[in-house]
Amino acid sequence: MNLRTLKYFVAIADAGSFTGAASTIPIAQPALSRQMRELETELGVQLLERRPRGVVLTPTGATFYASARRILAEAARVREKLARGQFAGKAAITIGAPPTLAGLLLPGLLETCAHTLEGIELKCREAFTPVLLEWLQRGVIDMAVVTNPEGGLALSFQPLLSEPFALVSNRDMGYGELVQVHQLARVPLLMTSLHRGIVEQQLRILGKSLNVHWEIDSVDAIRQLVCTGQWATIMPISVFKGVAESARLTLSEISSVQLNRHLALATRADAPATPAMSLVQELIEGEFDRLSQEGRFSFKESAGPQPPGGGPISS
Repeated sequence: MNLRTLKYFVAIADAGSFTGAASTIPIAQPALSRQMRELETELGVQLLERRPRGVVLTPTGATFYASARRILAEAARVREKLARGQFAGKAAITIGAPPTLAGLLLPGLLETCAHTLEGIELKCREAFTPVLLEWLQRGVIDMAVVTNPEGGLALSFQPLLSEPFALVSNRDMGYGELVQVHQLARVPLLMTSLHRGIVEQQLRILGKSLNVHWEIDSVDAIRQLVCTGQWATIMPISVFKGVAESARLTLSEISSVQLNRHLALATRADAPATPAMSLVQELIEGEFDRLSQEGRFSFKESAGPQPPGGGPISS
């Protein structure tokens, strides 16, 4: 059980439904339902009574709701106190991020940290998920945003969000905003090995395949080659959403299948939960919330930019 889970529970109770809660917080409804099932399993009690038109709190859930609100309020008070410069001592924390997220996530995160947490020095390293996980286990980095992590590691994973893949192509190739999954077998693709593995695993269930010409573990190289108009790629939508218009690219949603990646914040299971680590984790979650509100992780239009630091340390 963690503060994020408590926030989800309170949001569901306040909205009276999973659908209502999912519309106010950046998490898909299935993931929200899974979080609540895991919470009830962990506590060994039923907190919510599912009904056809929503949910209501059980008597035990009502008791837990009051406690959850008190915990969240106290956590917010402590974070605010620390963020106002009362953080004792200095701390250096190294964060790892994949190439598909580093340019999107780190600028706002570093700016927020500089303005609110003067006692913490952030260091950042970029690599694909397998390398990040290795660095984390060796102690080279303290935490990392990773893609589709597998179990069996001595690490803890905090789910962040699920992001759809898009077919990205030059407009001259003539693909529309929606493509059928069976068309992928005819599209000349360039892909990273990690994304290829994730997508092919999901397509294998449907008996579908990809037409991968080259496997290139360089996001920048793929971006440049796709812009020439000879090839396309399948990547998480956030990689191209900010540059699609200026680069004359089409971001196509793939129908009849939900191709997505799951992002999580990974830390060592045996690492002590220091105040500095907790604050940085809160900042990362807040930055993801801000980017989600801007629509960077979905096909929907942006809800308008939010300034970095617009609430990542509030409850």
